[in-house]
Amino acid sequence: MVWSLFAVPDTQAWAQAEMKALIDDLVAANRILYRQGVVDGFGHVSTRHPNRPDRFLMSAAKAPGRVIAEDIMEFDLDGNPIDGKDRPIYSERFIHSEVYKARPDVNAVIHSHSPTVIPFSVTQVPLRAVHNTASFLAAGVPVFEMRRAAGMTNNLVTDSARGKALVETLGDRPVALLRGHGNVVVGPDVRRTVSRAIYTEVNARMLLQAVMLGGPITFIDPEENKLIESGRGTRVTGHSVDRTWQRRRERASRRAEQRLVTENRLGTLLLVRLT
Repeated sequence: MVWSLFAVPDTQAWAQAEMKALIDDLVAANRILYRQGVVDGFGHVSTRHPNRPDRFLMSAAKAPGRVIAEDIMEFDLDGNPIDGKDRPIYSERFIHSEVYKARPDVNAVIHSHSPTVIPFSVTQVPLRAVHNTASFLAAGVPVFEMRRAAGMTNNLVTDSARGKALVETLGDRPVALLRGHGNVVVGPDVRRTVSRAIYTEVNARMLLQAVMLGGPITFIDPEENKLIESGRGTRVTGHSVDRTWQRRRERASRRAEQRLVTENRLGTLLLVRLT
């Protein structure tokens, strides 16, 4: 009998490890976006299930800066929780479900009320790329008008029909604005999508400054974007998303740990006083 020199891989253990890593990234994404001022008490991040493309993962309805691994839930592409355990869920989860239905190239979705971006959704000034890190905006940033899709509403994407209308506006682009509401950012993975959401906000600030300076503005060209995106994420070009991801993750984790320590101390002091 000839024995293999290589152990048979434990596929179940590998799948569990992959899921844990993905959930860790999803938790980190919530905290990073909060730390960067892209989300506050509102906003949400999701990722497509690694083994079930017809499902996605997203936190229970909770302030992003407070999300932990135990909050992560699984949903089907109709926005139904697989095991809700009576936890609250985001009313605008249909933004995510409809994107995943329509865009097989997308594996992560972010909805935020990114503050500097919103003015570009309510004026005639389009959000265009002025910085290399936001070159993906050169593909064009459409504005979703809820009134055309559903008449007078509360402007929230709270059902599949509204989600589908939003996705039709998004098309094959990475970013779309929701008039007077916020934006949706999509990408091939959590880390790249978080980077896009952050630099969409950064680019909006820079564009606002450029507009205030006056005169013609030289925008990033779509052809430039193709060259930039073709090398982004590779070690050779130095545009590694992981490089900024790790720095932001460490900072966000430290802040979260400091907050927990403070809350625990306050809780202890309160308990001592009550007893």
